[in-house]
Amino acid sequence: MSQASTEGTTGLPQGHRFAHYHVLSLLGAGGMGEVYLAEDTRLKRRVALKILPREFTLDEERLRRFQQEAQSASALNHPNILMIFDIGEADATHYIATEFIEGTTLRQHMANSRMNLREVSSVSIQIANALASAHAAGIVHRDIKPENVMLCVYSAYADLALRNVLPD
Repeated sequence: MSQASTEGTTGLPQGHRFAHYHVLSLLGAGGMGEVYLAEDTRLKRRVALKILPREFTLDEERLRRFQQEAQSASALNHPNILMIFDIGEADATHYIATEFIEGTTLRQHMANSRMNLREVSSVSIQIANALASAHAAGIVHRDIKPENVMLCVYSAYADLALRNVLPD
């Protein structure tokens, strides 16, 4: 997912209200849509708001499977799996609201610094534990890659989503 910090060229402008979310900035864009930093105006918390591309939602079966997977993933409770707060539709646009993780992707981290064996082990174990938890619930993550793993000070998250702690 490419990174950005202002409004998207084809997406929601900064300051836009979408459903009960206030768009703060574009975090990135990729094949699965655009992701925004937003404020949930009901619960007064920051969220990552993923807006699904229209072509993704035109296929009824694909949309049904996506909604079913989101419902299953939202039932997971694991320290290395991103929490899903909401799925819905507003203005004929489908969205997912998830926990916002402030950090960097594993891809960005690897591009900026060489990981030592301890870091690699820690991140790998956390990803494996998160995937094992998801698999035990019948959920298969079909797109594990460094862009879908978020690293933060206390943990790492994957885009189901996974969290990892980098050792001191």
